[in-house]
Parts: sequence; structure tokens; C-alpha cells
Amino acid sequence: MARYTHGHSESVLRSHTWRTAENSCAYLLDDLGPGVDLLDVGCGPGTITTDLARIVAPGRVVGVDTSHEVLLKASELASARGVTNTMFEPADVYALPYGNASFDVVHAHQVLQHLDDPVAALREMRRVLRPHGVLAVRDVDYGGMRWFPRLPGLDEWLDLYQQVARRNGGEPDAGPRLLGWVRAAGFTDTTATASTWCYADDETRRWWAGVWADRVQHSRFAEHAEDLGLADASGLEAMATAWREWGEREDGWFAMVHGEVVARR
Repeated sequence: MARYTHGHSESVLRSHTWRTAENSCAYLLDDLGPGVDLLDVGCGPGTITTDLARIVAPGRVVGVDTSHEVLLKASELASARGVTNTMFEPADVYALPYGNASFDVVHAHQVLQHLDDPVAALREMRRVLRPHGVLAVRDVDYGGMRWFPRLPGLDEWLDLYQQVARRNGGEPDAGPRLLGWVRAAGFTDTTATASTWCYADDETRRWWAGVWADRVQHSRFAEHAEDLGLADASGLEAMATAWREWGEREDGWFAMVHGEVVARR
């Protein structure tokens, strides 16, 4: 069984709560409308889920994750936003606690990269989809990340991250593989696209640098790196310093490519 590389530390949730339906699943929005029942797999703190719930209301939205702590945060967010058509509960993506054909849409954002058997998970998502239902999956391609200036410490960070993620049973370069995985799970009506996140203005560049400077030292990723013998505290500190240095560069630029697939049952 794969281990979740990031964990749910403050720095991880800081980045996850930045995500919205607009910046993280724009490719899906044209397929949504009032009355749609939607399952959000790996919902995290619920920022995307509650956005989607507003779009499909009065449709039912269920957000599932494995962490009770993060599900509580998602429930609190929905309450604070006045979103009443969503619920959050724990679930195993390989054995979803729902009957066949329970949802019109199943959405999973940045989930498959962390699984040791993404095709099995996709088959389970397909099972709970209604006839003509829509699957929407999006994952990053760590191997396709680009940044400037090319600081050695960030090269070392990327190499370490990919090693840790793979040792934990995941695939950090999931984005380009999504189409193949989705088709292997039995979907034939598929549309593959790509989109990016880019951090280049002063605010977002410094925010992204701060997120990763903290995650490199104070998250489950850091613990895994040390436990696996792939890094030590001084090496992680050097990577965090490189992130902060990059964040202060006025010419700093960072882009992340994501693969996306919409598939119809």
C-alpha cells in the first residue's frame, strides 16, 4: 500500500487551501450544472469541493479522504461558506462505500499520483458512476516542472521528491500517464488536456517558495526523506534555503504542467 508523501502539516494545507474549482478543475466545469450528484475523491480541506457544490446545487456532493483531521476542516469550511448540499466522510478509494451507479460525476484532483495501483482506483470510480456519467482526473507532472533561475538546491529538491514519492509507492510524473490509466480502467470515451499553474508575480512567487521551504523541513515529506535515508537535516535545510532564495528573486518563475482527463462511462 502506498504512503501519502505529503501528509497534512500546516504548510501542506496552506497550499491545498489555495486550490479552487477555477484554478484546479476548469476543464470539468462545462460538464456541471444544477442537480448533478458528485463524488470528490481525495477532497482534502474542501476548497474545491465546496466550490463544486455551489455549482451543482441542489445536487448532492460527497467529499471523501482518508484523514479525519482534514475532513473536519472541510466540514468546517462548508459550514462557514454556507454550503449545505455537501458532506464529508472517510473512504478507501479502492473500496468506495457506495453502490453501483451512485454519482453523475466523480472527480479526483492530485490523487492518482499517490497510489500504488491507480488503475484499480479508477475502476472503482467507474463502478460508482451512473451510465453516461463523467470521470474527471487531474495530476501534476513533476518531471515537467520548470523554473528560473535554475538554482542547484531546487534541482536537488526535485530529485529527492521523486525518489521519496516512488519509494512510497506513488508516481510523481502521473500527469502524462492519466490517459493510459483511464483507458486501462475501461473507459473508451476520453478527452485528454493539459493546464498549468505558474508562480511569477511577487505575491505568488514568495508564497510558493515559503510553502515549499516549510514543507522541505516540516512535513511528512521531510520525515519520509530522512526515514528512507535519502536526506539528512542539513541537506533539507539547504533545500529550504534555496527555495527562499528563489522566492526573493524578482526574475523568479515556476511552472507546473498538469495532465487532465475527462472520461464518460
